[in-house]
Amino acid sequence: MKIEDIYNDLPVLETSRTILRKIEKNDVQDIYSYCSDPEVSKYTTWHPHMKIEDTENFVDFIIDKYNKSQISPWGIQDKKTDKIIGTCDFVGWDINHHKAEIGYALSRDYWGQGYMTECVKKIIEFGFEHMDLVRIEARCISANTGSSRVMEKSGMEFEGVFRKHVFIKGKFEDLKMYSIINEKSAKRVEDNIAIR
Repeated sequence: MKIEDIYNDLPVLETSRTILRKIEKNDVQDIYSYCSDPEVSKYTTWHPHMKIEDTENFVDFIIDKYNKSQISPWGIQDKKTDKIIGTCDFVGWDINHHKAEIGYALSRDYWGQGYMTECVKKIIEFGFEHMDLVRIEARCISANTGSSRVMEKSGMEFEGVFRKHVFIKGKFEDLKMYSIINEKSAKRVEDNIAIR
C-alpha cells in the first residue's frame, strides 16, 4: 500500500452528525471563525489566525496537499448547518510499521458534545479497514484534558507520558500518548510475513 492509494482522492466519510470531506476554498470563513479563537489553538503547535489571510494560506496549503496526493485533513462539516467546524486527520502514516497518528481541531462551539469523539471513531474505523493499520495513536499536551477524553472515549488506551517531549510556544511540554490496536490485522500481517 502507498499513501497515494488513499490520498489520491480522499473519500467522503459520514457520522451521525457530520460529513468528513475535503476542505474547499469557500470554507475559509468557517475555518477562520474557529482558528482565530485562542482557546482552540491553546494546546496546539500553531498560533491563532490573526487575519483572514492566515486562513486563506492554510486552506491553500491543504488544497495543495490534496493535489499532490499527500497526507491531508478531512474537514468536519456539521450536517445541521453545513459549516466546517473543525478538522480530523492522520498527521503521520508509517506504512512499513502499519501505524498512523491522528490529529484534530474543533470549534469551541462544539466542545463537550461528543462531535470529535464521533469523528475520531470514524477515522479509526477507516484506518483499520482501508489503510492496513495495526496501531493508531494520538498525543496531546498533558494539560489538554478535553483531548485526553476524546482519545479515551474513542477506545484508545493511555500508554504513558513523554516528558518535555516537544518545545511549543516558548516552553517544553509533556505529551500523553494513547493508542488503539487492531489485533486481527497484527496477526494477519505477522502470518503473511511468516509465509514468505
